[in-house]
Amino acid sequence: MSIQHTPATKIWFGQVSNTPGYRSLPHHHGEAETGGYVLRGHGRIYFGENYSEFLDMKAGDWVFVPPFMPHVEANMSVTEDLVWLTARTPENLVINLEDVPDETLADYRRA
Repeated sequence: MSIQHTPATKIWFGQVSNTPGYRSLPHHHGEAETGGYVLRGHGRIYFGENYSEFLDMKAGDWVFVPPFMPHVEANMSVTEDLVWLTARTPENLVINLEDVPDETLADYRRA
């Protein structure tokens, strides 16, 4: 559900699937507040100075990402997809930041 596909003007809501070992670029969502619910898999959100802090998520977990918070989203499994529902207001804003080496992210590995 998005402004591109419905009359909605103040929310983006969708299912996101991340392949095994996937990780995003460092980014933030501008003024948008983001909420997520994990349907399947093991995810991690890295944040803080040098992305040294993290929050692990598994099926049934909820997560909130505040506006303007730089973070990296990762699928911590190298064999299974990470599937989650995400809602964001006012829309699906994504501001990519400078990339960091994989080694910066504790315990992360690519598939």
